Amino acid sequence: VQLVESGGGLVQPGGSLRLSCAASGFTYTSYYMSWVRQAPGKGLEWVSDISSGGGTRYADSVKGRCTISRDNAKQTTYLQLNSLKPEDTALYSCNTGNSWGQGTQVPVSS
Repeated sequence: VQLVESGGGLVQPGGSLRLSCAASGFTYTSYYMSWVRQAPGKGLEWVSDISSGGGTRYADSVKGRCTISRDNAKQTTYLQLNSLKPEDTALYSCNTGNSWGQGTQVPVSS
């Protein structure tokens, strides 16, 4: 299983980013995909997940500002982040089962 995140980078408060997670090595269409984040000095926080059928869930901290989606043909999961706040600063990683990507940094700062 390989999960490779991309799309992070410095963004100003109020800005937007779309993170991507390219998956390989497993039957992508059969699995839930999740995004988690870890802010500096804090523990892991679940952000969102999407089922194989496209059902979505969001943490209260991002609900209304975040959209998760998946492209089964590309085996890629996306996380659209809008109206970003400094408290959204974190390493964002994707996850399925016991597999994790390396993550992509999202610093939110002016």
